[in-house]
Amino acid sequence: MPRLKNVKLLRDSVESWDEYPFSVPPIGGLDSVDITSRICFFVGENGTGKSTLLEGIAAHYGFGREGGSRNFSFATTSSVRSIDPLVRALRVGFTVRSGSGFFLRAESFFNVASYIDSVGASNSYGGKSLHDQSHGESFIALLQNRFTSSGFYVLDEPEAALSPQRQLSFLIILHDLLKDDLDNQFLIATHSPILLACPGAQILSFDGGHIHEITYRESQPFQLVSRFVAAPERYLNALFSPPSESE
Repeated sequence: MPRLKNVKLLRDSVESWDEYPFSVPPIGGLDSVDITSRICFFVGENGTGKSTLLEGIAAHYGFGREGGSRNFSFATTSSVRSIDPLVRALRVGFTVRSGSGFFLRAESFFNVASYIDSVGASNSYGGKSLHDQSHGESFIALLQNRFTSSGFYVLDEPEAALSPQRQLSFLIILHDLLKDDLDNQFLIATHSPILLACPGAQILSFDGGHIHEITYRESQPFQLVSRFVAAPERYLNALFSPPSESE
């Protein structure tokens, strides 16, 4: 049973529709969306608000703004966007808020790894500093050591750390965790057609100016990559050909 059941925008609590993030159409147009699966993907073009909504949900669960577990409350950079207006305007329906979990925010994973080292918690992440591994190795170590118990796991573009082969390994880990008798749920923003293929996943698209559920084959990452792989020369010729005189 999903821990996160529903996300609703309390429209009377919006301070200004002209300011970020409510000026982003999928955020400003949000009414209520139901989460029906233990694994739910947010998908959409850059700038459609999927990471922003993900961060707002993570904040409601009690995660720190830069990521980590629920007891990571540090902030080390001014680049973390203020989502306080969105957090105040969201009603997030959880069936369970207790248990472990982790928020992987790709933009600030370096800071999380540094914090883990500073508090001497590397043993909980495989016994080796995450900084002493490649980006992909450190992420796999995180998955294998911190995603093993019941909890709520929020990941923002995890494919940024993973080769295609490692993305397949991630799929195996996800599949095993969802098969096990664990009370866990995964909420993931991604552009990866490999990750989106996870069986039983709910996919919510932010494209087209509103949040709506789609199938795997309707997703833009799947369609674009499928067409490109089928005829790369056609795409490359179109991309690199000089403009015609009429243009």
